[in-house]
Amino acid sequence: MNFLKRSAYSLLAGLAFAVPYTGAMAQVGFGKPGEKIDLIVGYQPYYTESWSGVVINGQKIWKKYLPKGSTVKFETGLQGSVIVGKLLGEKNHIGYMGDMPAIVSTTKQDKVDMRMIAVLGTSRQQCNVFLVRNDAPKFKNGMDAVKWMDGKLVAAPKGACTDRFGQWAFDQAGIKPKKYLNMNIEVITSSFKANKLDAAVIWEPTASKIQLAGIARRAASGESFEGAEGGDAGFLVMLYEIIRDRPDAQRAWLEAELDAQIFMTDLNNASAIAKMADDQTEGMPRRVLWASLYGQNPANIGGGPDKLTLDFIFNDKVKVLVSAATKFLNGRKVVPDPVLRKESIWDAVARDVLKARGLKSPIGAVKEQPDSAYKE
Repeated sequence: MNFLKRSAYSLLAGLAFAVPYTGAMAQVGFGKPGEKIDLIVGYQPYYTESWSGVVINGQKIWKKYLPKGSTVKFETGLQGSVIVGKLLGEKNHIGYMGDMPAIVSTTKQDKVDMRMIAVLGTSRQQCNVFLVRNDAPKFKNGMDAVKWMDGKLVAAPKGACTDRFGQWAFDQAGIKPKKYLNMNIEVITSSFKANKLDAAVIWEPTASKIQLAGIARRAASGESFEGAEGGDAGFLVMLYEIIRDRPDAQRAWLEAELDAQIFMTDLNNASAIAKMADDQTEGMPRRVLWASLYGQNPANIGGGPDKLTLDFIFNDKVKVLVSAATKFLNGRKVVPDPVLRKESIWDAVARDVLKARGLKSPIGAVKEQPDSAYKE
């Protein structure tokens, strides 16, 4: 795992969507409806917004819904682009990832057809957290913090949701950093330690890890700004081959996903979720993992009541976010068109599952908690 982490972190996020492809992919074959199915799931326990996958893995919820005799293997991907690459090679069959790589995955239909089938969650505090060096001034609010970054050295893993949010925030504040550097998480952390970086925008739980370790200060988040572009999302991606040939497996997985999201909305499950995340990660203290999903921050540094909203389907709010992210990616020449093909969002079954349970989107939200609420 340590080798995997070092290797994945060494990939520049600016290359996050330059996914390799080595020729036509043979179909895996997933059997017929009702038969057992063997699935490999790429997920990101190091990305808090996608923790419904952590819950499904930790509680083995899939066993409740998939046909008897089925197997599921969870594989850690430290970047969404890694999971997209494995989906292209059909070495992963289902993927948990952020909005940017998920959107990119659906544009590869001439290689392997993939669809976004559900929403893992949306937030203004997960993939859009600004940190500043410890000796930076005390700011009145997050907007002032970003304005201070004018002419400063600022970094982000480029090509990710952090990059989209960071550039949008610069525009909102009317500033231009001296240098806007493309750095991965390890380099950002070491640069703060060496006092060679003024600010950075990163995702959870790494943001909480740096903050709680005293390496840098949290200064702003999407909560510090108005507008849909200040938000981010995590999406569930599935090979169309499964959707086409195994509609029973698609529905089964969505039932498990909905169970996981409902579990996450209950604050009584906070300790259990932090423990599951702890069991499925390395180098992340449980206190940090808890803080990334539940930790409370003052409003002047980007805190807000909702740490994560569980939307499950592509409601109007999520569609606006997808549209903005697609335009951003098209502007960077990462996706071919500014508007996604209509098949990219394939959530009809998710909507049926939600309706059958008598639920509406969003199904709930994870609320921030005071430090005193933390329990081992």
